Amino acid sequence: MIRVLLADDENLIRSALAALLALEDDLEVVAQAASGDEALAMARRHTPDVAVLDLQMPDLDGISVAAQLQGLVPGCAVVIVTGHGRAGHLKRALTAGVRGFLPKTVPAAVLTDVVRTVAGGGRYVDPELAAEAISAGDSPLTPREADVLELAAGGAPVEEIAARAHLSPGTVRNHLSSAAGKLGAANRHVAVEVARRHGWI
Repeated sequence: MIRVLLADDENLIRSALAALLALEDDLEVVAQAASGDEALAMARRHTPDVAVLDLQMPDLDGISVAAQLQGLVPGCAVVIVTGHGRAGHLKRALTAGVRGFLPKTVPAAVLTDVVRTVAGGGRYVDPELAAEAISAGDSPLTPREADVLELAAGGAPVEEIAARAHLSPGTVRNHLSSAAGKLGAANRHVAVEVARRHGWI
């Protein structure tokens, strides 16, 4: 029996996925979570074989949860399902040790097959997303520039970003300026949009 943890902040989608997986004789949903933090707590408590995580969740996104799960529950394989498949997301996910990455538009049979595949040590990446990732190329941003740009996404002032990133305001301005330059953006707001569109933040 493959023990599955489901995490999605949308109750309807999470319930539908749980019902769908429950139809399979060899799959058992042992825990559900509505946020990244809750997913980590449930993984600690239930030690699932596979975690099926939504990419975009409150507090921690699916990729951040996947990275932490490697230390918490080393035997747990992670599948990311997303309505926002971007090339940069896929690359970040693979770097974080994710073994499956697919859009929410796949048929139910594909999801159940992917859960079995990753539980058995295999990998699955949606072919369309893989092709996009290859053609999009790598992010031009340094990890620090990406972090600062992500903190700027909500429109926070430089001083707040500096405090949250433990940097000086001058360093934050330099990172924002450098990121905007690399992305060909007129300002940080446009830079955020460009980086998000490519999945680099």
